[in-house]
Amino acid sequence: MTIHNNASGAQFHCCKFVAMEITVQLIRDLSALSRLELREEDLAIWQADLQKMVSFVEQLQRVDTRGVQPLLHMGTAAEVLREDDISGSVSQEVALQQAPDAVPPYFSVPKVIATPVRSNQEN
Repeated sequence: MTIHNNASGAQFHCCKFVAMEITVQLIRDLSALSRLELREEDLAIWQADLQKMVSFVEQLQRVDTRGVQPLLHMGTAAEVLREDDISGSVSQEVALQQAPDAVPPYFSVPKVIATPVRSNQEN
């Protein structure tokens, strides 16, 4: 990890990107976690596209950026903050009444991850 100082003297940390191989199994695992249904015949296309993206990031990591200040804003405008004003809100009781499924005092939500996804190390 490298520690840098920005223009105002504040420190920020930068980590080196670790190269990784995109495998078809990784695509399957990511699609399962994302709840995307990918056709088996498209996995190789997804693999190639993601590998290109990772390779591009690896290429960017080789660029010498010493002396280059990090970009804090995309434009020339300075950070504009609004006042943190308190405004009306909904009571817990009303929110639970409007929920599609609730077991007071909690909201009921569907399970997100049904089965554990194997890591690359288990392959």
